[in-house]
Amino acid sequence: MENGYLFESERLGFRRWKTSDHVPFAALNANPDVMEFFPKTLSRTESDALIERIEVHFEEKGYGLWAVERKEDGAFIGFIGLLDVNFDIGIEDATEIGWRLEQKFWKKGYATEGAKACLAYAFEELGKREIYSFTSTVNTPSETVMKRIGMEKTGEFEHPRVPEGSPLRKHVLYKKELTQE
Repeated sequence: MENGYLFESERLGFRRWKTSDHVPFAALNANPDVMEFFPKTLSRTESDALIERIEVHFEEKGYGLWAVERKEDGAFIGFIGLLDVNFDIGIEDATEIGWRLEQKFWKKGYATEGAKACLAYAFEELGKREIYSFTSTVNTPSETVMKRIGMEKTGEFEHPRVPEGSPLRKHVLYKKELTQE
């Protein structure tokens, strides 16, 4: 597209990552409030490595966690997108939808709007039949987004990459199928 977006929603543009995203993304990942439901905040090096892993996923799969801009002013707000799950959640070849937004963009409907656009892309452009999402059981804001985008809870699991004993280890698992309205 002319504006550099792969696709858009009403207020958001979805694109690949730029060098200029590294600094705001590192700040987002270093924010304890943003990372409250993750085992730890990320250093600049870890944040840059995450962008690199996201870009490798794009190259291998043709989709990933898109850098998201607010169209009205081009502000980088974080990521929303699709990622193949690379650990055991009890489902083979699962693709998840996820989001991480800068705190000043919370409670404006961006996660819900962006996730709906990504689901449409997954089903209409990528031909996916089902998409999953998961988060720690204590992350009610993300679980609320899952419900708002029409996902249904299918169970819970212990996240294998979260240390035993952590209050973040138990996760809810949600699913959205192509046939669901």
